[in-house]
Amino acid sequence: MANINLDLDVLRTLVTAQDLGGFNRAADRIGRTQSAVSQQIRRIEGQLGQALYRKNGRGVALTEAGDVMLAYARKMLELNDDAVAAVRGVAVEGTVRFGLPSDLAETWLSTTLGRFKRAHPTVLIEAVVDRNAVLLEQLDKGHLDLVLAFGGQDRSDAHRLADLPMKWIGPASRQVSHESCEPLPLVMYGPPCFFRQAGIDALDKAGIPWRTAFTSPSLHGLWAAVEAELGITVRTALGLPPSVMVLDDRSGLPPVPTIALCLHDARRELAPAVRRLMDILLETLEAKLAGVPELQPFIQKEAERAPQRHSAAPGRASATKLT
Repeated sequence: MANINLDLDVLRTLVTAQDLGGFNRAADRIGRTQSAVSQQIRRIEGQLGQALYRKNGRGVALTEAGDVMLAYARKMLELNDDAVAAVRGVAVEGTVRFGLPSDLAETWLSTTLGRFKRAHPTVLIEAVVDRNAVLLEQLDKGHLDLVLAFGGQDRSDAHRLADLPMKWIGPASRQVSHESCEPLPLVMYGPPCFFRQAGIDALDKAGIPWRTAFTSPSLHGLWAAVEAELGITVRTALGLPPSVMVLDDRSGLPPVPTIALCLHDARRELAPAVRRLMDILLETLEAKLAGVPELQPFIQKEAERAPQRHSAAPGRASATKLT
């Protein structure tokens, strides 16, 4: 049987259609008609001998074969893009100073920096992991080039990527529920903290008494305290260690709001190396968030945030996306 060579353009169309939520949006992005996009999908289905989509109400959804193909398509496009960037970026030099919170560092930092270092081995990367307020202060002082942070959506340099739901987090060993009049023990960062304030406000509004059982300046400290059943905390569901879990409706706890995830650049003109790190960062976030179906309603759509992002960083490639 002859080997089948898949067309990367078709794979990119497949990924774009999935990320943007439809063939219409994919057609607009890649500059083709919807019929041309549909024809591309039919072509790859013919090559594979498998249907990638099935009817789902008025729209379509990926089949099991489609899910498998999508995962491989992402890997193949990532490798392709890294190869192109490595060849084109041989001459890119300098230093990139990047800040992000602990919640994201443990989940995405190694993937992002690994891709960037393979493409630009001569660029020095300085990564700072700290609390949001500290990172934004360092950015404003010119000590950092890019900051990925929770909150800060009211800043003029905020490129809003998603509104992520906060969750009550408890130990994985048992389902915590609040059924007594005893104050609810909380494990929190010290103030100021978006998550801390959101949890306290929700409990106060529901009339549930609470007490601070443990305060830590580090995320590792929070997880250790929750695992030890000293109390519960509020974070997003991203990057949770196996020792903790999201508490479900049986907990009897009040709902907590969403929190914005934003990328900040202080509205400075970015050096080529910084722009490339931004592109890789957004592509990595896109892939990670796309793998969590329950987050899809909260992810900022490209059409809503692209003009804001492009105005702050002229000259960036319009292919960068997070949908």
